[in-house]
Amino acid sequence: MTDFLGTDWHEKIFTGTWTAGSGETYDVIEPATGETLGRLGAASADDVTAAATRAAAAQKEWAKTTPAERAAVLRRAGALWAEHADEIAGWIIREAGSIPAKAALEISSAEAICYESSALPSHPKGQVLTSNEPRWSFARRVPAGVVSVIAPFNFPLILAMRSVAPALALGNAVLLKPDPRTAVCAGVAIAKVFAEAGLPEGLLQVLPGGLDAGEAVVAAPEVSVISFTGSTAAGRKVGEAAGRLLKRCHLELGGNNALVVLPGAEVGPATSAGAFGSWMHQGQICMTTGRHLVHDSIYDEYVEQLAERARNLPVGNPATEEVAIGPIIDEKQRTHVRDILDKATADGARLVAGGPGEGAFIPPTVLTDLSPSNPAWAQEIFGPVAPVARFSTLEEAAAMVNDSEYGLSLGILGDVGMAMELADLVDTGKIHINEQTVSDEANVPFGGTKDSGNGSRFGGAEANIEAFTETQWVTMRSSIAPYPF
Repeated sequence: MTDFLGTDWHEKIFTGTWTAGSGETYDVIEPATGETLGRLGAASADDVTAAATRAAAAQKEWAKTTPAERAAVLRRAGALWAEHADEIAGWIIREAGSIPAKAALEISSAEAICYESSALPSHPKGQVLTSNEPRWSFARRVPAGVVSVIAPFNFPLILAMRSVAPALALGNAVLLKPDPRTAVCAGVAIAKVFAEAGLPEGLLQVLPGGLDAGEAVVAAPEVSVISFTGSTAAGRKVGEAAGRLLKRCHLELGGNNALVVLPGAEVGPATSAGAFGSWMHQGQICMTTGRHLVHDSIYDEYVEQLAERARNLPVGNPATEEVAIGPIIDEKQRTHVRDILDKATADGARLVAGGPGEGAFIPPTVLTDLSPSNPAWAQEIFGPVAPVARFSTLEEAAAMVNDSEYGLSLGILGDVGMAMELADLVDTGKIHINEQTVSDEANVPFGGTKDSGNGSRFGGAEANIEAFTETQWVTMRSSIAPYPF
């Protein structure tokens, strides 16, 4: 393992160089053990204000660079993720409580995002328009300016990089506010990679901090676009503030995603898909399978096999043991999950496998006999809980899927023709036929409907250009136009 990240970030924030923030420093905690892994600086509102000013100044020069120069920085960054994968993955495992396979996925995705983004500088960014006047008329895309990226703890590297990389590639500067709980693997690591890749100073500033820092990265006058990934409750506040300030805001929020298992589906592979969808990274994913809708004809068999899988998945510290299920991120989230489990059983749900667990760990859990209003069915849990209900007709399944304030992702397992019929009846941002609900790629637009966000805002050339540039109208005549004044 290399020492790429070093120690110069200890008790610091990144403003182009590592410097002490004016907020209080805080410990970086390993959720599995409670051990302190390091100490980071926190940005205050004043730090953010100064960072935004520096970023705006740096962005003007960055926007003038050639597409080839910007593309080269992104390609070098992609190569650095691969070069330092072991070290950075170690931080994802310990800081975020991820199993090694999930950490490896984050690294490979960060690499892919950089390579995809490296094509953006040379991607066509305009239109030739018709005009009733004797002139040429164009629409061109220009950099938005300064982009604030607010990223969560669960897939911290991917969910930061999917905005940071395309925003930089398109000529913007970035203020990155990572979740303080994962600000090394998704803050320090990003700063180190882009600095080593040759990104000019001031274009990327890493500002972990509390509520005051979060409010400041939205409110800073230099910021034109906010890219937020997180809970629906927090996203509403960010969206309200952005609306008041007339700023564009891209929101990717929560989900309570359904997996529909159709009649005739093969139960073994279906329960494997359902287990992965509900328990990958302890269910701490916006796309987690939060509701299993299983046809009457295979319901009992599905529940039995899913519960058996739950009982056989090893739980423990992914840094020291070969496990499938790691720790819940912190005490607050553990309390939240256990409280929902208590309320669910009090409301009549039957605990088939798993339960509240102990300490930092909650085992994979299966619940049945849930009413539509049961909190384990109606709410986003963000824990390793698989609630299972039955349906009898396709129309009933569609109604159950749509009976949620969320609309992020849907999985449908079974006959493709029947799945296509169901797909046309549901309101969701993503549909995966014969796959579970958790899926993403660097080149696809990502987002949800209803309380899951305001549409597909990340991924793929068209969505990224739309997200991180502004449209400017340009006209041109061969000589000065005549006017009646």
